[in-house]
Amino acid sequence: MADAVLDHLVLATPDLESTAAEVAALTGVRPVPGGGHPGRGTRNALLGLGDGAYLEIIGPDPAQPAPEGPRWFGIDSLAGPRLAHWAVRVHGMAGHVARARALGYDPGEPVTMSRRTPDGGTLSWTLTPPRPGGLVPFLLDWGDAPHPAAGEALPVVRLRAFSGTHPDPATIRAELAALGTALTVEAGDEPGLTAVLEGRNGRVSIGAGAGTP
Repeated sequence: MADAVLDHLVLATPDLESTAAEVAALTGVRPVPGGGHPGRGTRNALLGLGDGAYLEIIGPDPAQPAPEGPRWFGIDSLAGPRLAHWAVRVHGMAGHVARARALGYDPGEPVTMSRRTPDGGTLSWTLTPPRPGGLVPFLLDWGDAPHPAAGEALPVVRLRAFSGTHPDPATIRAELAALGTALTVEAGDEPGLTAVLEGRNGRVSIGAGAGTP
C-alpha cells in the first residue's frame, strides 16, 4: 500500500473574503473561489502549492443557513485566520484506515463530502473527520473525482516549509507513522502548524499565531 502524500493545508478563518484578500496581498497571487459545502455552512478559496497539493482557505458561507453542529476546524470560535489542519491523499480509504488501526491509531469513520463548484457542478470525496489539534492529518480519497490542483486549475504559490509544534511530539510522530506520513514536529507549549509559502512577493509564513494573514 502506497504511503499517504500531502493533499492540502487548511487555513481556517471567520471571514473568507478578507483572508483571501490578505493572502493575495502577502503572496502576490490571488486565491480562486472553490465553492460551498452543503449542510456544513462553509465555503472555500484555493491556491495551488505545487507537486499536486493546494491551500484551502475555508470560512463561513453566508449563502447557507447555520449548520446543525459546529463548523469544522473551530471556525465558529476563531478571532482570525489560523493554519488549522492538513490532509493527506490516499487511494483505497478502507485499507488505510485498517492499517492505521492495526498500528494503534484510529483515524475515525470515513464520511462522504461534497461542494458546489463555480461552474455549477458538484465535487465529491471521502475523508476521515478532522481531529482536534490539527497536527495529525485527516485522510482524503478523491476516488474518480478530478483533483482541485490537477493540471493548471489553480494559481500557484510554492510550499517551501511545513512543520509543527506539540507538547508531546513523540506521540504525534507515532500517529503520523501509523497513517503512512511524516511531519517535522518539535516540542512546544501549544499544538500548532506553520507553513512558509513563496509567491510573487517573496516568502511569507502562515501559522497559528504571529505571521498568519
